[in-house]
Amino acid sequence: LDQELTIEERNLLSVAYKNVIGARRASWRIVSSIEQKEEAKGNESQLGQIKAYRDKIEAELAKICEDILEVLDGHLIKSAESGESKVFYHKMKGDYHRYLAEFATGDKRAVSSDASLEAYKAASSIATVELPPTHPIRLGLALNFSVFYYEILNAPDKACQLAKQAFDDAIAELDTL
Repeated sequence: LDQELTIEERNLLSVAYKNVIGARRASWRIVSSIEQKEEAKGNESQLGQIKAYRDKIEAELAKICEDILEVLDGHLIKSAESGESKVFYHKMKGDYHRYLAEFATGDKRAVSSDASLEAYKAASSIATVELPPTHPIRLGLALNFSVFYYEILNAPDKACQLAKQAFDDAIAELDTL
């Protein structure tokens, strides 16, 4: 596994993990919403079961994220040769740390948030040099990084500024064609 994956292999890995994590993230949001409604109603009888189920989903989410982060850090990032692969994997690392930060609290949230920020920054600095502003991976990175600023750091102004900059850079590139 210490050789660069093909584009197809890289995309299959990404889609596979995205599907697995996406289902659990959706479940977590639904269960958390139900939990809040039951708490607001003062329905203590159901809260224990709801919390236990949310804890189970969180444990599954954490395991999935830790698995792919281990593969990224242990193999894929260090064996990446092309700028495109480097950006792709650092973006993926940022995404999975962001998913951990979505449900974590306290120190765990801070650690995941910091790791996500660092991965997105690394991806951005490589993307700026290696990929054109219209490249789908660079645009996807800008979108996910802006979602991180908005949802995890509660910084909507920074989120909008980042997304607008990516959009403006891409439009400027298209205007030169």
